[in-house]
Amino acid sequence: MISVVVRNKNQEKALEFLLRNLNQRYSADINEIIVLDNLSTDDSKIITEKYNAKFITIENFSYGGSANLAAEKAKNDIVVIFSAHSFPVSHDFFKLIKEKFEGREEELAGLRCLHNINDYSAYINNISSIDDYNRAGLIFAGSAFNKRVWEKHPFKSDITTFEDKEWSKRVIASGYKIEFVSSIFCYQIHRTKAQNFFRFKSETIGSYQLHHTNFTIFKSFKGFSHSFLKTTLNYFIEILYIFKRFFFMIKFLTNKPKRF
Repeated sequence: MISVVVRNKNQEKALEFLLRNLNQRYSADINEIIVLDNLSTDDSKIITEKYNAKFITIENFSYGGSANLAAEKAKNDIVVIFSAHSFPVSHDFFKLIKEKFEGREEELAGLRCLHNINDYSAYINNISSIDDYNRAGLIFAGSAFNKRVWEKHPFKSDITTFEDKEWSKRVIASGYKIEFVSSIFCYQIHRTKAQNFFRFKSETIGSYQLHHTNFTIFKSFKGFSHSFLKTTLNYFIEILYIFKRFFFMIKFLTNKPKRF
């Protein structure tokens, strides 16, 4: 069987949809659902209890630390981590994961599921995680990992973000395999400007720590200039089409076509 762990913070609507989805469609494949909650102030706990899932609170959240807690609390060797705003789509989502792991528990560290064009492209083009751990390694919005491998190689709790990519890189270097699986999930979230800025900061630090990205003053200024010009251009284009829509409606209302 499979343990499903959901990382959540104030996502009560998305969380309820995910838990209902898991209970109604996949109960034959999973026998444990854990919600790791980062001090939510909404009804996330009530919703979790409604679907008989375990609710665990994380006070000092970190991506790596939450992944370690997910592995520690899960009772099964196969653990699938979702964000609250992601959910499985394909009817055989968990069956395909179990089939991939069968008989390969000693060599297979994890499986990356599919959710966007980049995943599909890498999957169809047989991109190997050995060649590109970033494109073909785990992504914890919807990936499965092997608890037996985790016991030997825990996640880094002090990494700012990309804990899934860092772990992928490290276990691959240790001789384990990470592969794609054709289990399809959906990932959808609407972030505020403040949330996007927080994500930008985390990913900048994570890119420097893990990918050794070479950030410079020149690149920063170039990025600022590009963003400023793009935003300004988009603003004027939006204004242009507001007027175009308005004038079209005036023309339409003064010369309506024949109804059928």
